[in-house]
Amino acid sequence: MKIDIDYDGRWPCQCAGHLRVTIDGELWDFGKNCLSSGGSVEGFYEDDGSRGFEVHQGEWSVAKWPQDFPEDLKVLVLDAINQEVDPGCCGGCI
Repeated sequence: MKIDIDYDGRWPCQCAGHLRVTIDGELWDFGKNCLSSGGSVEGFYEDDGSRGFEVHQGEWSVAKWPQDFPEDLKVLVLDAINQEVDPGCCGGCI
């Protein structure tokens, strides 16, 4: 089975990209904002009172699957997404 991932999310809006997945020649359009980042951003204060941020990256999950997407392919597609798309959180929202 051949799975091709086409995702245009980049800094500063990596999580807001448009995802298209082609499986053995069949195109599935997931639309925009369909991925959910497993990463996070933490804010913290330094001893001098200044504020800083720490960005943690993590694996993606799919928040919105196309209608009628085959259940038996979801794990395979999610694995392909996490292999092809840089880990989420790019930190652009800070």
